[in-house]
Amino acid sequence: MQNDHPEKGSSCSVDPIRKLEDLQAIEKLLSSNPRDRLLFVLGTNNGLRVTDLLNLKIKDVKGLKIGDSLMVTESKTGKRNWIVINKKVFKALSHYLDSNPDLSPEDALFKSRKTGKGLKIQAVNKMIKQWTKAINLRGRFGCHSLRKTWGYHMRTKYGAGFEVIAKRFNHSSPAVTMRYLGIEDKEVHTLLMNEVG
Repeated sequence: MQNDHPEKGSSCSVDPIRKLEDLQAIEKLLSSNPRDRLLFVLGTNNGLRVTDLLNLKIKDVKGLKIGDSLMVTESKTGKRNWIVINKKVFKALSHYLDSNPDLSPEDALFKSRKTGKGLKIQAVNKMIKQWTKAINLRGRFGCHSLRKTWGYHMRTKYGAGFEVIAKRFNHSSPAVTMRYLGIEDKEVHTLLMNEVG
């Protein structure tokens, strides 16, 4: 069996979920699990690291409406960033909160059913691998796949510039973001297919 963990000190590159139908298939798969669906939707619609999503508490999100934003401090960089509630996130959040009326304001938003505490990053990594495997998605997937999925779709579907995505990711430069999303070569190839003259 292949070991998916990088050696200490090295990094492991994971893929974004590129196809809209694959995103929809995972959402459908998670339709009977409001917590996991919210985690997936929030991750793919905001581009924050999963660790920052796991730090959220019920009191942070209760009462938020479409268009509202929530300021967070990134655990990795210490920089401030924000979560914006779009229609899709609002729907998933409302469904989750309505399905779990016993959650208290101090509870972790993504609470483990086993421990009663917040989910750990390792558990979420395993969950994402299970979801992608369940829909027969080929590639390497993990926690960063949610963040990369947001960036990938902002670039390819909405035409957002690397500068804007780099700002959202708190990357040091657009070049870092280009490498992170792994779509530079594909875009260069597409450009080269254009005829001049």
